Amino acid sequence: MFIGFLYLLRAQGLKISSHEWLTLYQAIARGHAGESLSRFYYLTRAICCRTEWDFDLFDRCFAEFFEGVSPSESLSEDFEQWLKNAKPPRPLTGEEQKALETLSLEELRQQFEERMKQQKDRHDGGNRWIGTGGTSPFGHGGYHPSGIRVGGEGQHQHALQVASRRDFSNLRKDIVIDTRQIGLALRKLRLWVREGHPDELDLDGTIEATGRNAGDIQLVFRPERKNHMKLLLLMDIGGSMTYHARLCEQLFSAAHQAAHFKKFEPLYFHNCPYEYLFRDIAHRETILTKDLLATYDASWMLIMVGDAAMSPFELTEVGGSVDYYHRNDEPGLEWIQRLKKHFPSSVWLNPEPKEAWMRPSNQLIRSVFPDMFPLTLDGLDDAIDRLKSLKLRLGL
Repeated sequence: MFIGFLYLLRAQGLKISSHEWLTLYQAIARGHAGESLSRFYYLTRAICCRTEWDFDLFDRCFAEFFEGVSPSESLSEDFEQWLKNAKPPRPLTGEEQKALETLSLEELRQQFEERMKQQKDRHDGGNRWIGTGGTSPFGHGGYHPSGIRVGGEGQHQHALQVASRRDFSNLRKDIVIDTRQIGLALRKLRLWVREGHPDELDLDGTIEATGRNAGDIQLVFRPERKNHMKLLLLMDIGGSMTYHARLCEQLFSAAHQAAHFKKFEPLYFHNCPYEYLFRDIAHRETILTKDLLATYDASWMLIMVGDAAMSPFELTEVGGSVDYYHRNDEPGLEWIQRLKKHFPSSVWLNPEPKEAWMRPSNQLIRSVFPDMFPLTLDGLDDAIDRLKSLKLRLGL
């Protein structure tokens, strides 16, 4: 029944053989997938994907093959009854709209805790927004410039906080198409120095020394020239940055494949860096930001990538992180200031056009990172020129 799906995976590049085919059928026969498409997804992914780098390709094939598939008819009667009695959301009144816009972060938190204690049964109308006095008039993934949302992030940018599990994926490092031009631009970051044992023949020096030695050959050697460039790449992942994932993957792939850096370290954050960053955001592998600052000295160049689209609370307030369950003890802007001060050779790349850089959160970040450039080839060239000029001026 699913042989067509396995052939699709194989055609797209996954290494699917008769072994995976037989293993999948045996697992299904033993009831490991049940009657759930979600369980079948995880079962098939576990069998067919050999490394986590295969997950993205598998997801795209799964979405293509099972597009339009309806859930199993064996859903429980209780769940069917729930769906039949779903209630439409009610719109906000003018008073509720004004009240929501004047609430502070702490007031929103207090209302959220009270609602969670009062919630004993079902609620309808998509993701619930705290601060509106009830359900959101905007449905699942609804939008309002402030409030706390219970559930996924949806497609909008400005939820003040989200009370949900936050699952993100690392950027792929195997993107090939369109990375060549970015790779060529990054080559300009090379910083040549001569270090090590003098075992390379210095032809010009040999000629000069031989001339001074009345024609008797005198060989002159020098250390090999090596690139001394160390690059730290901090990238915003998830939320509104999902729409720029392809472009960021191209940048990450070009940097990851580059052989001209002495050292290269990629790290992730979501919306704003706080007391920790992610080495692997999919598996929640973190590094404390204070340890980062203690480990990497000022000779490293720093490139931060993000759209700077968030609630200003995330930058200015204690506990303002978009992740409701992450109570940051220091405002995000203070951590950004520390990064900028510690890495004076640093720039910010923004994947959004300059017309979108006037939002309050963007202005706050630009007060710390005035060197913000668009994530285009021209913008990348300008950013690299700026990094090199900062490096030379500071003598690092």
